[in-house]
Amino acid sequence: MSSPQTAQYTTPIDQVASCALPTPWATFQLHVFLEQETGKEHLALALGDISDGQPVLARLHSECLTGDTLFSLRCDCGAQLESALRQIAAEGRGVLFYLRQEGRGIGLVNKVRAYGLQESGADTVEANHQLGFADDLRDYAICGPMLRHFGIRAVRLMTNNPRKIDALKRLSINVERIEHVASSTRFNARYLATKASKLGHLLPQAPAHSSKP
Repeated sequence: MSSPQTAQYTTPIDQVASCALPTPWATFQLHVFLEQETGKEHLALALGDISDGQPVLARLHSECLTGDTLFSLRCDCGAQLESALRQIAAEGRGVLFYLRQEGRGIGLVNKVRAYGLQESGADTVEANHQLGFADDLRDYAICGPMLRHFGIRAVRLMTNNPRKIDALKRLSINVERIEHVASSTRFNARYLATKASKLGHLLPQAPAHSSKP
């Protein structure tokens, strides 16, 4: 039930605002891109000269309110977000694209419903199916207009998700994968194991834990 990725994204996406964004790791340039058809506002946090034609350290990070903002331990999203910003800051050059595709594309309400199903025994993929959704509804082709805006043709991509790599290659972006693994805990071990076994993520075998979520 996986969702195919498209090679081109046809909905107009415009860069509409920019500012300096001080963080604990570096002062990034924050760029806002508006997806005209949906009104979604996607972000790019850039550091250094990323338009010089050289491969750019990059991360495609899908919005996760519970993990990124509320510090949930059910997933590894918050840890991956912080790690990516730290690595870009340490290198002094790179970009993180923050994509408004909550819950692998099913939205916040359905994501919380999926959490409830997981508490009853379903894994993250089974919960999506029970709600009538495919495994993963995200479309990384949305990054095409943003990459073109910065003139980026090659990335060193921090990811464990082959779908991201394939999507960027279909956009004619040269990709070198950088492993991006967060710690497994008793709260997210089953989630990580499911991402590896059912979604093809390139993750080490997570240790078994007793907690269902």
